[in-house]
Amino acid sequence: MRQPIFTGSITDVHGIRVGQAENREAKTGVTVVLVSHDGATVSADVRGAAPGTRETDLCKPENTVEKANAVVLSGGSAFGLASATGVMEFLEKRGLGVDMGVCHVPIVPAAVIYDLSNGDARVRPDADMGMRACHVSSKVVQQGKYGAGTGATVGKLIPGSIPSPGGVGTASIKLPGGVTVGAIAVVNACGDIYDIRNGKPLSTGHLPDGKPVLAEGMLYGSAPTQEFPKIPITTGQNTTIAVIATDAVLTKAQAQRLATCAHDGFARAIRPVHTQMDGDTIFALATGRVESDVNQVQLCAAAAEVMGRAINNAAHMGLES
Repeated sequence: MRQPIFTGSITDVHGIRVGQAENREAKTGVTVVLVSHDGATVSADVRGAAPGTRETDLCKPENTVEKANAVVLSGGSAFGLASATGVMEFLEKRGLGVDMGVCHVPIVPAAVIYDLSNGDARVRPDADMGMRACHVSSKVVQQGKYGAGTGATVGKLIPGSIPSPGGVGTASIKLPGGVTVGAIAVVNACGDIYDIRNGKPLSTGHLPDGKPVLAEGMLYGSAPTQEFPKIPITTGQNTTIAVIATDAVLTKAQAQRLATCAHDGFARAIRPVHTQMDGDTIFALATGRVESDVNQVQLCAAAAEVMGRAINNAAHMGLES
C-alpha cells in the first residue's frame, strides 16, 4: 500500500476534524474541515483567476465576523457550493454559529474545483453529501482520490496530453512551543506537480504512449513546437483549493497573512500556478487552542512548507487510490 511522502495531518491542529464523502461512479465529492466549539479565526487569499468561492468577502480582515465554524472544499464546480448548505444545517442543529436570537447562523466559507468532465456531470456534491461528510468527520484523513479529490487531475496545460490523477492531501508540522501548523489541499491543478524536496517532477501529464510531458517545456520554448503549438485558453477547469490551520492565537489580519504565505507552498509544488485557468484559493483557520508566544515569521514559513507537503501527498497518493 502506498504511503504518504510526508507525515502529519491538519487534524493534528487542536480543534480540527475532517469529514469526506464522495460518489465514486460520478468521480466527485466533498471535503469538510470542521472546527470544534466556538469556531476559528478565519481569513482567505484567492490567487487564481477563475475561482469558485463562497463567503470570501466575509473572510477579509476589515469585515465584521471573525470566526468560521467550518470550511468546505468541494467538487462539482459552482454547483458544488450547494454542499455548504448541508454543512450549515449540520452545525445549526448543534447550536453552532452566530447567535442571531431567533437562530444560529453557521459561518461556512467554501471553494470548489471543476471535475465535471471526469465523471458524470449531472451528479454534483449537494447539501446531502455535505451533511454526510460532517457525520463521518474524525481525526483520520484519507488521502488521494477521496472527498473533493475524487475527480481531481493534474498536468492539463499541454493540448493532447493525458492528465494524471490529483487528489486530496494533508500534512502538519509542530513548532517549538507546542503550536501546530497543518494543511489540507485538493489538487486539481492545470500545472504539473513537483517534489518540494528536490525540485523533480512528481506528477505530470503524459502522451498516449505513456511518455511524460512537462508544461515548462512548452512555456519556455524547449518543447517541439509542432507537438504543442498553442497554450489552451479554456478557463475554470482547474484549481487547487486548500486550508491552512494552526492552533495558535491569531488576529484575522494575521490569519490572512498565514493564507498569503501558504501560497508559497503552492508555488513550490505546482508549475505553473495561479494561472488564468486556475481558481487557486487558500483559507486560513486559527483555533486559538494553544497559548504560546508565536514568531510570525516562523509560523508563516511553516505554512508554506506544510502546504507544499500536503500538495505532494495529494499527487503521490492520487496515483494509487
